[in-house]
Amino acid sequence: MSDDVDPRSAALGTEGLSKHFGGIVAVDEVDLAVPAGELRAIIGPNGAGKTTLFNVVTHALAPTSGSVYLGGEDITDVPQERRPHLGLARSFQSNELFAELSVLENVRVIAQTAAAGTFSFSLLGDGRSVRAEAARDILARVGLSEHAATEATNLSHGDQRRLGIAMAVATEPSVLLLDEPTSGMGPGESRETVELVQSLQDDLGLTVLMIEHDMEIVLSVSDRITVLNRGSVLATGTPDEIQGDDDVQDAYLGGVREEL
Repeated sequence: MSDDVDPRSAALGTEGLSKHFGGIVAVDEVDLAVPAGELRAIIGPNGAGKTTLFNVVTHALAPTSGSVYLGGEDITDVPQERRPHLGLARSFQSNELFAELSVLENVRVIAQTAAAGTFSFSLLGDGRSVRAEAARDILARVGLSEHAATEATNLSHGDQRRLGIAMAVATEPSVLLLDEPTSGMGPGESRETVELVQSLQDDLGLTVLMIEHDMEIVLSVSDRITVLNRGSVLATGTPDEIQGDDDVQDAYLGGVREEL
């Protein structure tokens, strides 16, 4: 099983994408083709190369070889800081928030940066109203309106993850990458976060790639799933196809097929 869409015409595609660290091959000739509007889960055992793949796609790490395509354009050599302006965004992690700024200001600064095309420390000044209304709209979408004046550092873990998603949405992406959005959450918070992602996908027409370890979530919300193992694509298919794939069972899922 594999993608049947040309990576060069997909919403997000990669061809032969690899990342080596000396003699260690972390990402090995990965081909992906994610159509517009799809929610694609990326799964695999620890050390499979999932986060490294995201790092190479966003150019946080330069690829050793291969190509990355966004909406049909080759962005392989586009610097990391320019990719959000082209429509590729990755959710902000807790340690990437402006901890002492309010929730509203975190989102407003990113929205204003996206509009201006560059970051400036002048954006952090008190009393700035540029893009504030857009930021409030985004907070309403993610359920953080009541925390608009709260300093980011005082949010719960789950709400910090929501803020990270809100900040990514503030760049007005066409493709959104989420790295374990439910990590550290209980079942209730996890379900609410996944419902938020689905709502944003539907309302904003997003293409979503999501690294996720919770297989119940993966199998229930994904349009298609790509399984990585030792840096390579082991299989890509629908949830039913992945559950029924013997190679995936052996490498990763174990008893999931029998339990569901």
